[in-house]
This record gives sequence, C-alpha cells and structure tokens, in this order.
Amino acid sequence: MRTTLVRPVAVLFTAALALTACGSGDSGGGSASGGDGDAASATSLADFGSMDALVQAAQAEGTLNVIALPPTWANYGTMLDTFSQKYDIEINSVNPDGSSQDELNAVTSQRGQDRAPDVLDLGTSFAQQAAAQDLLAPYQVATWDDIPDDQKENTGLWYNDYGGYVSIGCNASVVTTCPTSFEELLDPQYAGQVALNGNPTQAAAAFGGVWAASLANGGSLDDIGPGVDFFRQVKDAGNFNPVEVTPATIQSGETPLAIDWDYLNASLTGDLADQGVTWEVNVPTDGLFGGYYSQAISAYAPHPAAARLWQEFLYSDEGQNIWLAGGARPVRLPVMESDGTADAESLAALPSVSGTAEFPTQEQNSAAQQVVASRWNAEISG
Repeated sequence: MRTTLVRPVAVLFTAALALTACGSGDSGGGSASGGDGDAASATSLADFGSMDALVQAAQAEGTLNVIALPPTWANYGTMLDTFSQKYDIEINSVNPDGSSQDELNAVTSQRGQDRAPDVLDLGTSFAQQAAAQDLLAPYQVATWDDIPDDQKENTGLWYNDYGGYVSIGCNASVVTTCPTSFEELLDPQYAGQVALNGNPTQAAAAFGGVWAASLANGGSLDDIGPGVDFFRQVKDAGNFNPVEVTPATIQSGETPLAIDWDYLNASLTGDLADQGVTWEVNVPTDGLFGGYYSQAISAYAPHPAAARLWQEFLYSDEGQNIWLAGGARPVRLPVMESDGTADAESLAALPSVSGTAEFPTQEQNSAAQQVVASRWNAEISG
C-alpha cells in the first residue's frame, strides 16, 4: 500500500509531511520540439503554441516513463490507463511500490538513460529536496492559477496534486463500536486493535497519524511530541498493534482498526465487502490532519514533451476527477466545486471533515521528523 518508506507529505488542511525514449545526457530531455522551442526547456503550454502541438510532440516521443505509481493507490491505475489510451502513448511503469527516495535515486543514477523517470510523484518534503538538488524542470500547467500559492513552488518545479486526511478505518464486523476520535482509541474495548499503516519513521501515512494524534492532544505544527506521547499511552493501555496494515490483515481481523489516509481506507470498502467485511471510515473529530503528494518533471526526462502532457492531464478537470473517483481530494477541488466541474457522485462519497487548512513549513516538517526518528523506535516499537 505504498508505505514502504518515508514518502513524506507536505500538508494540510492541518498539516502534513513528509514522507513516486531517447536519453539525452546532462542537458536533460530529448530534442522533441513544441512550437518553436525545445520541449525540455518549455515552462508552460505557451512554449508549444497550443495543446495540439504539445500532444503532437508527446506522441512523436511515444513513451512516458513513470516510477513508484501503484495502480491501487488513489486510482492511479485508471489515471495511467486513461492517459495512455487518450493520447496513444505507451507508459513504462517501474517499481510501483517504491518510495519518494527511490524516485530521486533513479533520477540521479539513471541520468542520461532511456529508462530514466520522466515524471515524479513525491511527498512534498522530497519535492523540496529535489528542487534544492536541481533535479527538477520548471513547468506551469494551464490550470496553474487554480493551485493555491502555498501548495506549489512559484516557478513550477513542483506542485501539490492530490491528498486526503488521516482517518480511522474500522472493521465493523469485528469491532462493536467504531471510534471517531483519537481519544476513544484509549478505551479498553480496543485492546490490541489500534494499528498504523507502517512505521512513522519510514511511512508518510503513519507519520501523519502521529501528527494528527499530536493535534488531538495539545500539540501543533511546531510540536509533534504529544503524538508520540499519545501512542505510548495507547501501547501502555495494551491497545497498540504493531502489525502493519494490509487488506489481508484487515480481512483476517488481525488489524481491525487502521489509521491511514482516508482515500486509502475508503478504497478498501468495496473489496472488503466482497469478503464479507463491513468497513467504516471516519476522519477523527479531534485531530484533523491531511497531506498532499506533489508532481514534478525530471530535469533529465528522456521524454520531455510526454512529461509535460502528463502534467497537463493530471491537472485537467478529467484528471482531477479521476483522483476524486479514487477517494482522494484533488488540489483544484475548491475551484471545481465552485464552477460545477467536480463529479458530484464522487464528491458526495468523500468522508466528511470540518476544520481549517494549515500547511507546515519545510523547517516544521524536518523538526517533526527528527522528533519521531529519535523517539518512536525507542518508546513505541522497542
């Protein structure tokens, strides 16, 4: 479930984190042209002259290389298939269960090769890191103005795309009363049932769970410590379950309570129902925390036109509604709700939330990671 590692996410609605051809060489990109310019140096659709010109340049390349995009994550399978069929471009997808760090490693180790990644899907902290290392190419999609200023790098090196909130998934076939708050997770009735999706020192979803617990217990974007304290209480109460959540552990009843992003928890509902499991998803009322993943183009993309067409597709109404159909909240959702282009059925299916969005700085993310890294394994996993 794409939690092997720290795919930090930047975030939120109340926070986030951190923690997914013709090679040319150091100058990046091939020589496919858009309009009068080179695709590798194009910074917006205007450099191609028109959408039709960009499509033509991308189809001339014929391939898009992607990495760390599991088909079951946030509806990526539909996203990949729709793009490929719409534009008749072959997608070469590698290491679907990889991490943000795996993506950056591939950019540097495969630089100049035909198989190198064209585009990246990263936890925002990793996107910031990649920008600092000059690994990304600036590009502003046609819907650039719809993306909030605090959710993008101002030249277009990276921009948030889709995300959601930390939630509590509950196997109602096993649990009598599904919890709707972090406070309830200390109740003795949940003995041995409270699990995170991974280790928060390695997995963004689990890290988000700790930060949400902090917000529910007097913490803030500047202080994740109360979240670690809370999970120590959960452990001391005998309620913490160290098993990593998977569909199989949920189905077996081994992890009846799963703290994870709401779109990942919600995506399990249908499949679990087929297995006779009633699966409920609640965004906790006392610890609202969300996170986005960011998109970026590699500065050394072997298919620079296809990479830019991919970004245009992701941020189009069609692409954003594909995220929405997968239970994720697209970054352009507020604008799409206002202009009536958001899919009403998918929108209605989202778990309800209330609260005000806030986003941590890079410094806050880094500080929070250090606290969790220094305390979690010693106090909770040990």
